[in-house]
Amino acid sequence: MGTTQLESVQEPKYWHLKTVLSEALDSDFAVGEILPNERDLAARFGVARATLRQALEQLELEGRLQRRRGVGTTVAPPRVGVAVSTDQRDWADGVGGEAWQPLDSTMAKAPAPVAAMLGTDPAEQVHVVRRIRDTQGQAVAAELLYVPASSVPDLSAIEAPSGPVRARSVLRELHRLGLQGQDRSVELGSARADDAKELDRLPGAPVLVVTTRYFTVDGTAAVSVATYRADTCRLTFGDSGALEISHDEQPERQAS
Repeated sequence: MGTTQLESVQEPKYWHLKTVLSEALDSDFAVGEILPNERDLAARFGVARATLRQALEQLELEGRLQRRRGVGTTVAPPRVGVAVSTDQRDWADGVGGEAWQPLDSTMAKAPAPVAAMLGTDPAEQVHVVRRIRDTQGQAVAAELLYVPASSVPDLSAIEAPSGPVRARSVLRELHRLGLQGQDRSVELGSARADDAKELDRLPGAPVLVVTTRYFTVDGTAAVSVATYRADTCRLTFGDSGALEISHDEQPERQAS
């Protein structure tokens, strides 16, 4: 990896450094190779570690780098191709697509913003279904689905108090409602500790958060908060309005 003179560059130093590093990744490094540590890189390019860290964060956000627990910063492989539809999910089998795997279901208070979307009292406990999405053997998304008890009134409390069996039961009852539509938002966020562990990311790593409200004729039936790895996924909207993650041999810049 070569060096470059940064002092005379008019654009922000970290942005120019990002460009130089990106070119070096293409020419000098292989997928999965570990980069030198931050101290050595900063010394090589004659920049402060804070500047280097900004450039590395941008490259991570663009999917060029991965920061792996116990390993360091490595060159990322091409983004994984996964299809994610925004059409009404078929929850009849309790999974909602073979890639999503239910892990658990418990009763807990929803976060205040979620409670507001559900129209429930913040002190009210709701069903919280936790699922993980795998593709090609890699975890790419984690989801928390919040379902008020009023949305699944026929759910038997004696079936299973928690676990995957309970999660499937909640999803089956939700399917029976006959959902009428949904709305969603996508925003850049930082991985919470729980999500980071499930997605093999470091806490605070950039993620894409997709929040979806599901409606019936009576109002909001459930709210999903799905966290996608920003370094692995590129979310795109087609003409049909479907949300999907497409294969990207040359990762494009993500808008923040």
